[in-house]
Parts: sequence; structure tokens; C-alpha cells
Amino acid sequence: MNGILLLDKPSGLSSNAALQRVRRLMGADKAGHVGSLDPLATGMLPICLGEATKVAGDITAARKRYQFTIAFGHRTATGDLEGEVVETAPVPPLTMAQVQLALDHFRGSQAQVPPMFSALKRDGQPLYKLARAGITVERAPRHIEISELSVLGLGDGELELTALCSKGTYIRVLAEDIARYLGTCGHVIALRRLYVEPFDHARMHTLAEVEASCQGGGMLPMIAADEALPGMASVHLPADLAGRLAHGQTVVVAGGTATGKVRLYDAQGRFMGLGEAEPGGQVRPRRLFAFS
Repeated sequence: MNGILLLDKPSGLSSNAALQRVRRLMGADKAGHVGSLDPLATGMLPICLGEATKVAGDITAARKRYQFTIAFGHRTATGDLEGEVVETAPVPPLTMAQVQLALDHFRGSQAQVPPMFSALKRDGQPLYKLARAGITVERAPRHIEISELSVLGLGDGELELTALCSKGTYIRVLAEDIARYLGTCGHVIALRRLYVEPFDHARMHTLAEVEASCQGGGMLPMIAADEALPGMASVHLPADLAGRLAHGQTVVVAGGTATGKVRLYDAQGRFMGLGEAEPGGQVRPRRLFAFS
């Protein structure tokens, strides 16, 4: 039970609710999801089970691709269909040239102010709870990167887009900002996460598939924890060094050239977890898997 399940989260279910259903169905003691999806949103929600929860933070930092639709003319409190309308504005005739010019403005590095309806916390309190109480607080802008932003369709007061973006990007805010740049207001009416890197070609499983598999006594294929970190250097340790490192000691690997966070493997090729490599071949444990 140490692996990653790629769940196709349905609309109307929070990320945590989806996580808890999978955890109960699969009988996992530990589970965590990678990157929250709004209840409205569907799509890829990587769920780390067992010891794989120790790499969840590293997957969260990866880029994500979304497909979303903006409806122009109305802005809502939440930035999507779930909130009440708080602003209306006429929708000017929009050409593809105008839209492309707007998208050019939003590609690349930029600062984005997180929405009040978010899970970010202020003094230990989630912002969405403050927002529901009618309280608005200042939020510091966060650096984000929009690597790709493309049009899928334009018409009838709606714009369908696809975006490849960095960790921490709020598509609801991006949609509002694009609408404002185009001279109107807007909100998200459809949102789907197509993938989280590096799972861009991996198959997702629905909750129905998970339930059917578990009830049938089977197990859906999961992704091994180390396969989720293909860009991270690996260090293979002989038996004596692997044993010392497993007991929390720093070891020196002859000829080691990797630096920074690394994947650790023992003499049998078993993934041990994550370590930190320093110049000179020193490797210290960071987050090791517990094996029975």
C-alpha cells in the first residue's frame, strides 16, 4: 500500500472528501492528496498512500495543466459557479485577436493575489471561513508562472482555455483577471485538471473503478513513489552504507557527484526514500520509508 493512485475527482466533492473515500476503500493507514481541487473541479488528484505520502510535497511543486471555461458578464464571490453574483458588466464584442493579445499579457512570470475563498490560512483560520463570515483581509501576492495559455473556443459570451501553470496558481483568479483585461468581468463555469507533472500520460481512475476493484478483491495499478520524481538524481548505496543511513547516519558515497535532494536506493535496488547530497559525496537521510 505504498504508492500513488491517480484519481479522476468528480465534481461536487472536495479533495479531502475524495481522499477519505479512497483511503477507506483501500484500507490505507496513511493517505494524502497532491494539490487541492475545488469541489466544482474535476480531474487528476494524485493520492499518495502509505509511505508514498513522504514524497507528496515534492509532487505538489510540479506544474499542472487545466482546461477551463470563463463566462463573461458576471463575477461571483467565489470566482466560480458556487458563489453569488457580486458584479455585472456588459460584454464587449470580442475577436480572437483581442483574446490572443490578452493571453500574451498573462503568459510568463507574474504576481497573483490569492482569493479569499481559498484554503490559505490567516492566524490559523482558513481564508474561506473568514470570507463566509463577510471578512476580507489583505493577501500578499504570490509569484506564479504561466508556461502555456491557449484558446480552445470563443463564443456566446464564453471563452474556453487550457493552461500549464506553476504551483500556487489559482485558475479562478486568472479567469477574473483575463475578463477584466478584456473590459468586462467573469467567472469560471467549468474547470478540469488534465494532469499533474510528471503524470501527463498516465491513466486516471474514477471513484467507481476504485470501489469496484476493492469490492472485487483486486487492486488498481498504482505508481511507485520514486517514479513520481523522475527529475531527481538517484544515489545507489552498498549494503553497509544503506544500513547506516537507515539508522539516521550521514554517509559518504565514493565518487558521488549529486547535490541537493536525491532518491535513495539500497543494494537490492529498493527505493529507501529521500536524502540530501552535499559536495564531496556526503549523503544524509531526509525522509526515509519505513519497511516491515
